[in-house]
Amino acid sequence: MTILLTGATGFLGSHLLQKLIELNHKVVILKRSTSNTWRIDSLLSKVKSYDIDKVSMEKPFEEQKIDAVMHTVTNYGRNNGTVSSIVETNLMFSLKLLETATFFNTDTFFNTDTLLYKYLNHYSLSKKQFVEWLKYFSDKMKVVNLKLEHMYGPKDDDTKFVTWITNQMLENVESIDLTEGVQKRDFIYIDDVVDVYMLMLEKSKNFQAFSEFDVGTGKQIELKEFILKIYKEISKIKPINTKLNFGAKAYREGEFMEIEENVQPLFDLGWKPKVSIEYGINKILKEEK
Repeated sequence: MTILLTGATGFLGSHLLQKLIELNHKVVILKRSTSNTWRIDSLLSKVKSYDIDKVSMEKPFEEQKIDAVMHTVTNYGRNNGTVSSIVETNLMFSLKLLETATFFNTDTFFNTDTLLYKYLNHYSLSKKQFVEWLKYFSDKMKVVNLKLEHMYGPKDDDTKFVTWITNQMLENVESIDLTEGVQKRDFIYIDDVVDVYMLMLEKSKNFQAFSEFDVGTGKQIELKEFILKIYKEISKIKPINTKLNFGAKAYREGEFMEIEENVQPLFDLGWKPKVSIEYGINKILKEEK
């Protein structure tokens, strides 16, 4: 099968690329000429790559018979990103990709969505707006929408919470100011997320025009408990004196204390998470050595 993958240089995309190649799929990736390819440098010779800032969106579809699109490219709006730049990536670029895939009779569009509620921030709003367009186009092409939240693992961005706080502890900083940490989250390791995408690829022929799945372990834990697990695992390999100041910061505006998710439909397809939080943390720590 020929898969067009967006966001291949990013965290999720790079892990998906590795697995798709292992499973002998032909992979076509879209990136920018300025993209930092450090995560996938060893894989670039095994894929067909297009610099989307230098060629038209149509060119990859004209030159390759694309069976499915895996769309993971995302603008989170970090580093003071503008609303227009978030919308340009998460909505306008995505819509152009969707239109083009439809025109060239691509069979299935796998979209990466979020479990965050629509009006939490500019990022989540733009993602949910695109889902409306996915539903609109689903009478022309099969759509599988995967709603993720708090995946973690090696090679994630330093700005992501799990990577950031792990690095702070590894550097043994004096203290870290945190909220009380009683908000619950479903932390899912990247390998488990990749397995979900591979299962979707296998099962999609049996899906309806528009299918949607919440992607998580089904087990939510308090953020404070998760942070203490990281602290404990680091303390096993090196001395750590960092003081964790729980309650020193206020919750962000609109903070939600639990995630609304239903992973049973995913479980019904035969998927179950394999990686425990402790094992996942240790995999990250091994990468950091």
